[in-house]
Amino acid sequence: MPEQLRSRLSLFALTLLVGLGMSSWVTRTPAVRDAVDASTAGMGMVLFGLSVGSMAGVMSAGPLVRRHGARPVVVVGTLLIVAGVVVVGLAAGVGLAAAVFAGLLLFGVGGGLGEIGLNIEGAALESRTGRPVLPALHGSFSLGTVIGALVGIALTAADFPVVWHLLAMAVVMAALAAWALPGLPAGTGRQARVAPAAAGAVGHRPSVWRHPRLLLIGVVVLAMAFAEGAANDWLPLLMVDGHGMSATHGSLVYAGFAAAMTVGRFSGGPVVARFGRAAVLSVSAVCAIVGVLAVVFASGPVVAGAAVVLWGLGASLGFPVAISAAGDDPERGDERVSAVATSGYLAFLVGPPLLGFLGEHLGLRPAMLVVVALLVVAAFAARAASPRPAAPADDDVAAGAGADAGR
Repeated sequence: MPEQLRSRLSLFALTLLVGLGMSSWVTRTPAVRDAVDASTAGMGMVLFGLSVGSMAGVMSAGPLVRRHGARPVVVVGTLLIVAGVVVVGLAAGVGLAAAVFAGLLLFGVGGGLGEIGLNIEGAALESRTGRPVLPALHGSFSLGTVIGALVGIALTAADFPVVWHLLAMAVVMAALAAWALPGLPAGTGRQARVAPAAAGAVGHRPSVWRHPRLLLIGVVVLAMAFAEGAANDWLPLLMVDGHGMSATHGSLVYAGFAAAMTVGRFSGGPVVARFGRAAVLSVSAVCAIVGVLAVVFASGPVVAGAAVVLWGLGASLGFPVAISAAGDDPERGDERVSAVATSGYLAFLVGPPLLGFLGEHLGLRPAMLVVVALLVVAAFAARAASPRPAAPADDDVAAGAGADAGR
């Protein structure tokens, strides 16, 4: 098998693995909530383990990639993801909320490490081949969530014990990892060791966050990640508690969201090539706004369930397209990808406890208006994703960055 094809398939398989693990947990959220006897606010705190772990993983991933390369970071992240699913399953089986928190913490650290590494690998492959990779890469994650959600729905309907469900999924994920990890190239993102004098010069380079364009892209990622994470964390419970659905139907709605995300991401490459990043991100944000508002204000569960499709389509391209825009720097692309992804994981850190707190006091449906507010900001900030000028200086903040952000 050609090396680039093997790398591409390995990236897609590992991203699929993350989606399988995530949706397997999410579709069983009502069962886990009941097993640990947690309130809405209590579940927000349990989910906080996933957020804290994700932020810890993503904050440490960039320096680790620059020191060791992306592949070992992805290997460690993948192992932690599998371990996290095992711990969550066992914890639900014995009804320990603190142990579920710990399992989600492991999953979050692994997801943060793995996703930064995979995005850096994907951006590098995109640069080498000149072909879009990141939308389909994130589409593989969404495909994994669809497959995992369908399995979760079937097992929920059959009243299959959540502990055995998650342990079986961990075995499948481990087998997938064993095939995919050897296919990753070595050395991607690793920076060579430099002499002390040169290291001092490098250390004085301006922070990538000094670039106004990157700040706006970070805002877009934060808002889009918040919209995606809100659905991943709360959609089944939103449908069960907010619209009176059964646990099975709530999981089915989540599967619809995941399917919409998958379609949007796999079809996103040609759409972005035709209309450009900025236009696609703006329209995506508006689509997600309409979908979330319809879910919040729908008078019946059927309309709310249908509106989730708009929510998923709108959120689908936000993360990959913005990451692609951040990574189009030939010299510091890996740093930019890591920085922008960090802003997305900030949404995952803040989102669960914030929405859980608001949901406890106002209800989950009104709490989702926070998502709408962030998406409105993203719709206006999306113009920063327009292509960079041909050869801007990285520290030419006033001229190059300012003009680029206004395009």
